[in-house]
Amino acid sequence: MEVTPINYNLKSELEKESILNSYKIFFKTCQFDMQILIQSNKEDLSHHISKIKKNILKKENKFLKELSENYIQYISNLNNNKKSSSKKFYIIIKNYPINKKEKNIEIIIQELNEKYLKIKECLSRCGNKVNVIDEKQEILKIFFSFLNTKKHFNKNYSYKEE
Repeated sequence: MEVTPINYNLKSELEKESILNSYKIFFKTCQFDMQILIQSNKEDLSHHISKIKKNILKKENKFLKELSENYIQYISNLNNNKKSSSKKFYIIIKNYPINKKEKNIEIIIQELNEKYLKIKECLSRCGNKVNVIDEKQEILKIFFSFLNTKKHFNKNYSYKEE
């Protein structure tokens, strides 16, 4: 599942305390194995910069033009210093069989769905959005990007088997 986080830094002290307590409950409630993966990607801001440059040409106010040019300089510096990145958060849950015998696939799916709903409920209380990723190609793309460098991706970001 993919988790879209909140901006914790923009919250008040009381909200931050409430969020931390919700996370404590989350970790105490979810008594099963899970893995949290964080993926950072450098953002390409060139499209954003070109849109601002086009808007500068339309502006007649000198102050707004100067402000826009300063903003372009600021985000260009961020981009050049590799400080502009986005993060994606994923939670992977695993279902272990209780006994050594094979389980029915429907039971496994039901157990995974229960775990998903528990995680979704707890993280929603913290202010996060949780989305299930159920397409095999999307899951492969995520795992591949964690295990390999981007040089293995083609333009469509699909994986190549080697």
